Amino acid sequence: MNTKIGIQNQLIDFGFNNLNNVFYNLSTPSLYEQVIMRTEARLSHLGPLVTSTGKHTGRSPNDKFIVKEPTSEKNIWWGKVNRSIEEKYFNQIFTKMLSYAESRDLYLQDCYVGTDPDYRLPIRIITETAWHSLFARNMFLKPKDRNEIHIKEERFTVIDFPNFQADTETDGTNSPVFIILHFGKKLALIGGTSYAGEIKKSIFTVMNYLLPLKNVMAMHCSANIGKNNDTAVLFGLSGTGKTTLSADPNRRLIGDDEHGWSDKGVFNFEGGCYAKVIRLSKEAEPDIYECTRKFGTILENVQMDAVSRHIDLFDDTLTENTRASYPLTHIKNIEPDGIGPHPKNIIMLTADAFGVLPPISKLTSEQALYHFISGYTAKVAGTEKGVSEPVATFSTCFGAPFMPLNPSVYANLLGEKIKKHNSNCWLINTGWSGGAYGVGKRMKIEHTRAMLNAALEGKLDNAETETDPFFGLHIPKEVDGVPSKVLNPRNSWHNKDEYDSAAKKLANMFHENFKEFEADVDEPIRNAGPNRF
Repeated sequence: MNTKIGIQNQLIDFGFNNLNNVFYNLSTPSLYEQVIMRTEARLSHLGPLVTSTGKHTGRSPNDKFIVKEPTSEKNIWWGKVNRSIEEKYFNQIFTKMLSYAESRDLYLQDCYVGTDPDYRLPIRIITETAWHSLFARNMFLKPKDRNEIHIKEERFTVIDFPNFQADTETDGTNSPVFIILHFGKKLALIGGTSYAGEIKKSIFTVMNYLLPLKNVMAMHCSANIGKNNDTAVLFGLSGTGKTTLSADPNRRLIGDDEHGWSDKGVFNFEGGCYAKVIRLSKEAEPDIYECTRKFGTILENVQMDAVSRHIDLFDDTLTENTRASYPLTHIKNIEPDGIGPHPKNIIMLTADAFGVLPPISKLTSEQALYHFISGYTAKVAGTEKGVSEPVATFSTCFGAPFMPLNPSVYANLLGEKIKKHNSNCWLINTGWSGGAYGVGKRMKIEHTRAMLNAALEGKLDNAETETDPFFGLHIPKEVDGVPSKVLNPRNSWHNKDEYDSAAKKLANMFHENFKEFEADVDEPIRNAGPNRF
């Protein structure tokens, strides 16, 4: 069957009718032509596309829902993160979206998620904009055969119509924006927002639902491999440094954000990177910087000179959450298969807005699970709608908005794998030092890299440590290239009493947050948190 006719028939079977043009698996140059012809973005110096996402410059977590339906209802960890929506509203919005699509152009990309063939998921991304189709092509894995057709029963479909809005009075949503997942129908609906990250995170949520049910750990982390074939995974929320720290010229990049950990090792979900680029410098982050100057890259909400077409990565006029979407092949030093052995080191990144956590500390396995379940960090400005400055937060598993199962499911899987493979665990604070946000300063990237490299190279395995009296963390006394004053955060504060007060406050916040999980974890993990004050 002719591929084009086959795709049209599939769309008709899906419910689409009277479509205008259907563009299937367009290449990057072809999508460029479409984007520019439709004035969806502008061409910048050296070739990246520069686009604006309008008023939605970050995710809309309050507008994300999971349909409560028989096939998945008993598995979902329902609550303030995983909000339910009735199936009747899903069906209603879906029907409206099908009608909205009539007489319009659609762009389809058939891709995969997961570099491991045993666990990869075929996906179809249907969009009304060419640049969102290019985003999908950048971020996901492309079939080797451009005419390859997925098996319909296995495929998960995303319908993404940024210009279609929900009716809050009749559609059961909180706002005109909606991100709705139906696991039974293998379908995600996105509307009312041009922020392309919603596509990526919807599919991440799907993988986080499916893989643990197959005893595969799903992780919000970056991963890379050293010269000795040692894998490191770096957990962390947006803005904590996953992408920056994993892009290391001395280590091969597996991926920057989303991975699985199976009985065979670690594998990337994606085929691209979605890096935050505000105030990105060539000196501090040369690999990512170069990606902002390449054909195929999409720059979201980055300012550009209208005449010279040079971009300004330091301009935050539109948002702090400026982004670059680019294929992994834009990075020179990558692991081409997107697969690595079991992790030797597990890093948990936090951006501590209080400025009281050590910049690096060694964790016991129990402490690692406590901090994994807690997921403490600061929401960085711009990452979510309405966040204008860092705010202390706890996001379980370092990715609560994308974790549809009970946190204990992920924690138990992680604990089993740490124990089985004897992985070293570390907590690294990329946040503030010498005081809280507004007083102290953000950790220097060169210091963080020096500490991370020392851990990955085994230089801290037997290092002399001191135990933090507030959090029970084991702090190395010396790290090459890092001033000793920086290592113990209390020493970096001018007023020690203020430090003690802030540390006690944060310790109590940890305990208050962990009450929600105490019943689901073993006593050694409950006791691995901060001291009580």
